[in-house]
Amino acid sequence: MNDSNVITSEDGRMASVLYALKKCAKEVDKLMDDFHPPLGGERYMTDKEVIARLKVSRRTLQEYRSARRIPFILFGGKVLYRETDIEKMLAENYRKAIP
Repeated sequence: MNDSNVITSEDGRMASVLYALKKCAKEVDKLMDDFHPPLGGERYMTDKEVIARLKVSRRTLQEYRSARRIPFILFGGKVLYRETDIEKMLAENYRKAIP
């Protein structure tokens, strides 16, 4: 068999295809890690997700729950938050800038 007809991973064309494929695989992995299917049309968030969204500490989030400033669900020792409740709370507390 002629060596010029053999395609290897060192071939420039194949190397670029393999690089693009690896990049796509990483993107798919990231999407899968971030994906949470909705339950009954509603997406539920964990403490970690709410902390990241609100940019608050874990302790501050606990204080919000204790003071009933933020709606939550306690299920089997796990705290969950409906995404729509978080968005509604943010919208209700929005303050426009004074022109």
